[in-house]
Amino acid sequence: MAISRRHLLQGGAFVALTPALGTAACFPTATPAYAEGSSEPVWRHALASLGDIKYPAGFKRFGYVNPDAPKGGVVRMFELGTFDNFNIVINGVKGSLANGVTMVLETLTTRSLDEPLTAYGQLAEAAAYPDDFSYAIYRLRAEARWHDGKPVTPDDIVFSFDALKKNSPMYSAYYRHIVKCEPVGERDVKFTFDMPGNRELPAIAGEFPVLSKHWWEGTDAQGRKRDVTATTLEIPLGSGPYRIKEFVASRSVVLERVKDYWGKDLAVSVGQNNFDQIRFEFFRDDSVGREAFKADQLDWFSERSGKQWSTAYDFPAVTEKRVIKEKFPDESSGRMQGFAFNLRRPLFADVRLRRAFNLAYDWETSDRLLSNGEYHRDSSYFDGMPEFMATGLPEDQELQILETVRDKVPAEVFTTPYKNPVGGNDEASRANLREASRLLKEAGFENRDRKLVDPSGKPVSVEFICQDPGDERGVLFYKPYLERLGIAVSVRTLDSVQYENRRRSFDFDIITAIWPQSLSPGNEQRDFFGSEAADRPGSRNYPGIKNPAVDALIDRIIFAKDRAELAACCKALDRVLLWNCYVVPQFNIPYERYARWDRFSRPDPLPKYGISAFPDIWWWDAGKAAKTGKPT
Repeated sequence: MAISRRHLLQGGAFVALTPALGTAACFPTATPAYAEGSSEPVWRHALASLGDIKYPAGFKRFGYVNPDAPKGGVVRMFELGTFDNFNIVINGVKGSLANGVTMVLETLTTRSLDEPLTAYGQLAEAAAYPDDFSYAIYRLRAEARWHDGKPVTPDDIVFSFDALKKNSPMYSAYYRHIVKCEPVGERDVKFTFDMPGNRELPAIAGEFPVLSKHWWEGTDAQGRKRDVTATTLEIPLGSGPYRIKEFVASRSVVLERVKDYWGKDLAVSVGQNNFDQIRFEFFRDDSVGREAFKADQLDWFSERSGKQWSTAYDFPAVTEKRVIKEKFPDESSGRMQGFAFNLRRPLFADVRLRRAFNLAYDWETSDRLLSNGEYHRDSSYFDGMPEFMATGLPEDQELQILETVRDKVPAEVFTTPYKNPVGGNDEASRANLREASRLLKEAGFENRDRKLVDPSGKPVSVEFICQDPGDERGVLFYKPYLERLGIAVSVRTLDSVQYENRRRSFDFDIITAIWPQSLSPGNEQRDFFGSEAADRPGSRNYPGIKNPAVDALIDRIIFAKDRAELAACCKALDRVLLWNCYVVPQFNIPYERYARWDRFSRPDPLPKYGISAFPDIWWWDAGKAAKTGKPT
């Protein structure tokens, strides 16, 4: 699937297709919501945040699709982990959501892949909002239908919004400023905001997955009333281009294309959703999935390991060009990945201890030995997005913003450019460890008999929990460096269910966390770093950050009046997060790596902001399939 903000907001290490938050888009500021001298709203077919809207009202299709792509074939996709749930409402709180659910459900808007952030109507045909951004109205398409033939109604929108905001920590934070969702006409739904000026809200109001109210308020095959707050493996009713045909719990989900899909002729659908079936096969670790791919049990494999990318693809099908390796540049997102401390544990309260952990991490050697030098190290919470990355010393508008929180941030924010320690050789590593020891001593920690003890005399020990063997290898490399400081380190690799339960309940010392960022940062920052999310189970404030300066800067991001102010606010937030050392930064890579059996065709080139558009705009190629010897 195409990576859009709905996927970035979910932000798992490997799941790209969980809650369908649609697209990130801010409305242009110049166009009024009402025509001059008129009380009638001006309805818009698209919402854009960067420059002009590419496709005008009445456009026929996106430019990157093949409108004549044949429909047919089966594509088999790799999924890491397991699943026990088809209910998107409680994803992140209960159970593990199955991939594919987001292709069954739809959102009010969807985005194009050849513009940075522009949303076009999907379930909605148009939207309107006033100049002060105090509310938004969406108008549903009259032809929108559920798979049982019943129309999608404003009541479905209200039911979905209320269920998600009440039961999902992520949506609760994301839609904190939307105080009411109500029908205001036969096909119109109004979202009312708690205050004017939040320029992002009119657009993101259209991003949540829409559920069928009549289905959820009905009963299942056994006559039991359905519960939107509980996990379920009952196949949900959707309105999207696919439905779930069959599944084996924890192992596979098969989607089938809906032949009479109501929206197949929409401009946003033409040339897409080409496969008759999409099969998601679940594996508990990458290595098993990789071997399944080599054995032709999968058609695509997204490679996460730099070392495996360099060394594991020497089998005959690669040499014979029946398997293709490709890298696709990622220009649509940024992120921070790092070892995240749980600040709810008293041990990690002192920033000097957290800095010491960073000094002990010889990332350069780790990258060389474990990843063949494939990565670069994160130096920002917006890594890969120079517009938002804090560099050098703060100046101009960023400095003015930081002055408002000067008494709440580390002094280094104003005096010292943030840089990660540099290792790569024994001499540099020893120097970093000496500095780490100095900081620990300054913070009241002592080394007794080669064991580090805290100011109360308690030995310092930490547990890293991991989700898969790849993460475990990175921690095991890090472990002896921490032990040289006297820190006792244990490492546990858990199955996906155990891991998710411990992460959701913040039952960990240190985990590997990822915060993916879209091209338009906004309200999701509350769930990432806001104090309100710190103790809310299921939030993505994994470290438990409760920092008034961070909260103030998030507010500035959300209420930024233009792109320049947004960038300055993001840089200020980035700098404050970095100097508080909430994580030990790990790595990023500016491209995606895919291996695939050469049985498919695609538009060429792929759209700039749709590097992961698999399998949306690809199609089955019978000629290529015959050459690869695909088993029948």
